[in-house]
Parts: sequence; structure tokens; C-alpha cells
Amino acid sequence: MMHTAVGWHVELEFQEDDTHTKAAALVRLPDGSEVRAHGHASRHHTDPNQPRVGEEIAGARALNELAMQLLTKAHGEIDSVSGRTSHPIHV
Repeated sequence: MMHTAVGWHVELEFQEDDTHTKAAALVRLPDGSEVRAHGHASRHHTDPNQPRVGEEIAGARALNELAMQLLTKAHGEIDSVSGRTSHPIHV
């Protein structure tokens, strides 16, 4: 049986200064809903200034939070359809 492929767009935006990086993540789902998450990174004053590293850390933290929110959303949908409390979804 052939299924239609579905794609998701995930957007990441960053705000940075000399010691802090903030990341905002957004995914738009096919049902029209959006899930948003944030992450941050701080550079220790003795570390070299490497903006890309801050983006990678803050971005990874935002994506991790996004993943946890999607798991929670899916878990709630399972419960809603089944009419019972399901087992937690572990990563």
C-alpha cells in the first residue's frame, strides 16, 4: 500500500551577543498547528568567541524541547482517541 509522504518545515532563528545565544524553533504541522520551543547557550568568559558553537548548542536545546513537546502532543492524541491513559512515550 502506498502512502502520501508528508513534510514538515522546521525553522530556527538565533539572537546573539558576545556571551549569549538564544534559539527559537518552530514547526508547522500538516493539521495547521504550530509547536514552538526555545533554547539558549552561554559562553564562559575564558572560552574563545565562536558564534557557530553557541548556535549549535542553543539550536540543539531548542530542537530537544521541540521534540519533547511533540511527544507530549502525540501522547495526548493517543489518549484522546483510545479513551484511556496510555503508557508514557520514552526517548
